[in-house]
Amino acid sequence: MSGARLPSRLIVDALIRAAQAAGGHATVLARGDDGAGTVLIECAEKGRPGPLLERILGLDGRYGWVRCGPQDIENRHEITEYLARRRGRDPDLWLIELDIVEAERFAAETIVHG
Repeated sequence: MSGARLPSRLIVDALIRAAQAAGGHATVLARGDDGAGTVLIECAEKGRPGPLLERILGLDGRYGWVRCGPQDIENRHEITEYLARRRGRDPDLWLIELDIVEAERFAAETIVHG
C-alpha cells in the first residue's frame, strides 16, 4: 500500500486502541482534521517525557514516524512553545500523548505504512 494515505482519524483511533491493548495509554491532546490532519505524537514512558514524533511520507513513498521539534525533551517550555507554533500554523494537526514502554518503537511498529 505504498504511498496510500489513511485518514488521520483512523490512525489516531488505531493508535489509541493498540496502546490500551498493550497496557499503555494514549490521549488526544488536540483534535485535527479527520481526513488529512498531520499527526504528532508526544511520547512518554510512565509519565517521563520522550521525543515528539511526526508522521511523514518518506522518500520511499511510505509513511513513517520521525522525530521532530526540540531535541531537549526535558525542556517542557521549549516543547510547549513548539507545539503552540505548530498548532497555530496548522489547526488541522492532531496531537496525541502516547504513554507506554518504548513509545517511539511502539508507534513505529503499530502504524507503519498507511
